[in-house]
Amino acid sequence: QVQLVESGGGLVQPGGSLRLSCAASGLTFSNYDVGWFRQAPGKQRESVASISSDYRTNYQESVKGRFTVSRDNAKKMVYLQMNSLKSEDTAVYYCNARRFSAGYWGQGTQVTVSS
Repeated sequence: QVQLVESGGGLVQPGGSLRLSCAASGLTFSNYDVGWFRQAPGKQRESVASISSDYRTNYQESVKGRFTVSRDNAKKMVYLQMNSLKSEDTAVYYCNARRFSAGYWGQGTQVTVSS
């Protein structure tokens, strides 16, 4: 079965950095577009950043220049480097993998940006 397991969340001060990781198993990872979504309390889940199977990246406007998404197909990992974090980045962050009509989610990792 497909599993996506996120790690790396936590509490960080404004202006700080975090690196999220997502470990995938049970799928041919290199064939999938992967990315990160987030959901803040009372808000809908939104796309943050994605990287396609051919390494094209896409970012939500609010995180451009601050966040970097990357992948390591050999390790079946996807990463999200988050710099210059702001309070509005506080949310549960979810890893996503998709290919055609198939889509999978991780369980989420909490990121809290607060002084």
